Amino acid sequence: MAYESHGPRTVGDVMTRTVVAVGRRAVYKEIVKTLAEWRVGTVPVLAGEGRVVGVVSRADLLSREEFRDEPGREVEGVGAAVALGRHGADGLAKAAARTAEDLMSAPAVTVRGDATVAEAARIMARARVKTLPVVDAEGRLAGIVSRGDLLTVYLREDEDIAAEIRTDVVAPLFPHRRPTVDVRVDEGVVTLSGAVPDSVPVPLVIRLVRAVGGVVDVDVRPAPSVAR
Repeated sequence: MAYESHGPRTVGDVMTRTVVAVGRRAVYKEIVKTLAEWRVGTVPVLAGEGRVVGVVSRADLLSREEFRDEPGREVEGVGAAVALGRHGADGLAKAAARTAEDLMSAPAVTVRGDATVAEAARIMARARVKTLPVVDAEGRLAGIVSRGDLLTVYLREDEDIAAEIRTDVVAPLFPHRRPTVDVRVDEGVVTLSGAVPDSVPVPLVIRLVRAVGGVVDVDVRPAPSVAR
């Protein structure tokens, strides 16, 4: 993937803009067909003017199969209590659901397009999801981002990464003279050497470099001295 501008990579840089979605009244088989035709594992559920109100996943749909042979699924009493204790009320409800509104997980876990790739990765990890609907300021669907999309920043060429670090991180440290920090990148690992201005903490420089899209790690060799 080619990047035309420098700066922290955002979700908007890597997301998929063509997204399939369903309405709240979409029925079970319609949702299954949509997932199969588009070869996706989740679909956002929309309401109003394209606002994301939930997400239906294959796991939500499979609740029906999971409960198919449960004792008490169609009768009350001890069997129903056993099923409820094993799977919870939410699972039982989804097993009987017929529309997206009843099947969906809500509220949807979403991300804004101007969020950084790192922020999106943290949201995914905390929510334990593989994809995130991308929304605008009004909560309307703008795209979708997957784990694979977030990893595309690591496809950047080493020299592209090095050029960004030299321009956006190192050069501003030396506004009135030639930089005395050398930048090398090999397979995404950045090596910094040279001297930094005495007014700039080395940990800050390392943090700024780590924030550059595609950086795997940062080495400082040898420990940088202070430029006088």
